[in-house]
Amino acid sequence: MDSDPEPRRFFFVHVQKTAGTALWRRLKEQFTPAEVYPGPGDGEPPDTVLSVEHLRARWKARRAELRIVTGHFPLCTVELLDAPFVTLTLLRDPVERTLSQLRHHRETTPADAERPLEAIYEDPVRFELVHNHLVKMFSLTVDEMTDGALTRVTFTPERLARAKERLDVVDVIGLQTRFDDFCATLHERFGWDLGKPIFMNRTQPVAVSDAFRSRIAADNADDLELYEYAVTRYALR
Repeated sequence: MDSDPEPRRFFFVHVQKTAGTALWRRLKEQFTPAEVYPGPGDGEPPDTVLSVEHLRARWKARRAELRIVTGHFPLCTVELLDAPFVTLTLLRDPVERTLSQLRHHRETTPADAERPLEAIYEDPVRFELVHNHLVKMFSLTVDEMTDGALTRVTFTPERLARAKERLDVVDVIGLQTRFDDFCATLHERFGWDLGKPIFMNRTQPVAVSDAFRSRIAADNADDLELYEYAVTRYALR
């Protein structure tokens, strides 16, 4: 007899500060805890949401029960899991996303609680985490990925083009500014009941100069182009 067919599984590319944590929380209204990665017994962040090797180990142990994988994993990670997946992601304006990530770092890191956002942004480690992060998440290939989303890359026109091509194959794309519409799409397409709206990890907006916003935009020009491309594709879809 033929073996049972593979169940439908989902892979959510969680770009930081795009309402992905709120989605992860609401997924528990649709799926059992055992069906969601990360879930009970999978460990704690940052390994559960950043380490591709940790994910692969937990996938090997829990493949039979998992129905949706979430985390800050580049899109190519799905190629390392030996099963078909429906891919999902949420995107956000790169300048607003960067500012939100900087605020989150300051709010959760006591040592930096009084540092200006500009100083945090200039820190080489923090800058690496935000620099053209969107392009990296969608352009990385399995062959070049050495440290998941923390893999260092060189940003080139070819990489940007590849990110656009890869974004085109994502099955469901949403925008952080239209999060409720994204959840409604998941309901319409897959019958998901995600419960009532909730908010997670929101940061308090603070005033920043136009010069700082312009600097972020210039540093992340590739991300801006990819985001604008995605918004256009979103409207067409």
